[in-house]
Amino acid sequence: MGKPKTIYSCTNCGAQSPKWGGRCVQCGQWGTMEEEFLETEPAASAAHSSLATSPPVPLPEIPLSEQQHTPCGNGELDRVLGGGLVPGMVVLLGGEPGIGKSTLMLQAAQSVAASGRTVLYVTGEESMRQTRMRASRLGADSERVFVVAENSLAAITAHIETIAPDLVIVDSIQMIHRHELAAAPGTVNQVRQCAMELICTAKRRECGLFLVGHITKDGTIAGPKVLEHLVDCVLYFEGDRFHSYRILRTIKNRYGSTNEIGVFEMTRDGLKEVLNPSAIFLSERDAAQPGNAIAATIEGSRSLLVEVQALASKSSFASPTRRASGLDSNRMAMIIAVLERHAALPLGTNDIFASVVGGIQAVEPAMDLSLAMAIASSVRAKPLSADCVFAAELGLGGELRGVTMAEQRLKEAEKLGFKQAVLAPSSATAQTPRGNIRARAFRSIAEVLDAFC
Repeated sequence: MGKPKTIYSCTNCGAQSPKWGGRCVQCGQWGTMEEEFLETEPAASAAHSSLATSPPVPLPEIPLSEQQHTPCGNGELDRVLGGGLVPGMVVLLGGEPGIGKSTLMLQAAQSVAASGRTVLYVTGEESMRQTRMRASRLGADSERVFVVAENSLAAITAHIETIAPDLVIVDSIQMIHRHELAAAPGTVNQVRQCAMELICTAKRRECGLFLVGHITKDGTIAGPKVLEHLVDCVLYFEGDRFHSYRILRTIKNRYGSTNEIGVFEMTRDGLKEVLNPSAIFLSERDAAQPGNAIAATIEGSRSLLVEVQALASKSSFASPTRRASGLDSNRMAMIIAVLERHAALPLGTNDIFASVVGGIQAVEPAMDLSLAMAIASSVRAKPLSADCVFAAELGLGGELRGVTMAEQRLKEAEKLGFKQAVLAPSSATAQTPRGNIRARAFRSIAEVLDAFC
């Protein structure tokens, strides 16, 4: 045996270098270069050899399945996946420790098993007894869910070949290691090689595969450039551990929309689907408080009503503080400049704080008008109309610009009892008064302020 080759890999982007450096030349991160040992004679895996023997097939001769997506049985998870799992689909799930990733995976395993399919749950961080205790609490104790506490890649692939499951869940990919590699589990080389082996196995057997991934201190999945490029779908499980609501967000999806979100509520019995998130986000709304505005936003194919809050106060310093939570801070700075120039609002000496209630990351341009109205309401200390929603993009000249899917936004607002919606002329032209809601068109932010504030 020759001496193992030493390389240095970046834990953030996976870039490799023969020498150590304090800063990665690819992504520019400091202190991310870690030493790894490569195998002297890489062994060809069984999955790679089996894939190499498959002959090329003309595209029209490849059979198509009648049902492209197979539902998992969890409505919010199926929504985020684009309707369910595609045969051979690989999903990467990331989130903070304790956010509920294992809980979501166990409940998904139970839902899949309830439809008569077989699930293999690989736990690399807990014992089988600990997993059984969690499953009993969640009511996820189906006989079609097979659990194995294993960290060896060879053993996991052997179990997949033996059981032939319809769905494989690996929790987590950073705990799996390949014996031929001298690197420690969780390093970039181990994660890449193990993920590639599992993905090849899933593609060959056409079974679904969930990979649970750790996240870095920056809130991204460890080794994102390594893992995200290998899988078909990337999901982030977001939320505050001290609050009950969780948001499952799609970052990448080869078989569906990349803008979908799923909303869950964490209870003592596990994660519960939130079928009407707009009502939840507005449940604690105080309509009589200045600085509150309701925005009609779109997340994927779902229309959501969210509350935008703004607080403007006199600054004690020469440079006012501007902070945004759940909003684009650069866009907020632009809106403040538009309000100063075209609405004559004195904001130059005010500290301004803005946020979206409920933990939603609302960054679409349709949020512009609601944010502007919330700021203006706070500055003038005048509450906005309680029965009005806002949905329009704000231009640099103070004009209102149209947004997409206006009809869907109106339907959601009407369902929750709102009486009027402020839109740009291009969005309101095709909308006639319907039901109990009326679409009102305004050309500029100055006109809206004169009418409501």
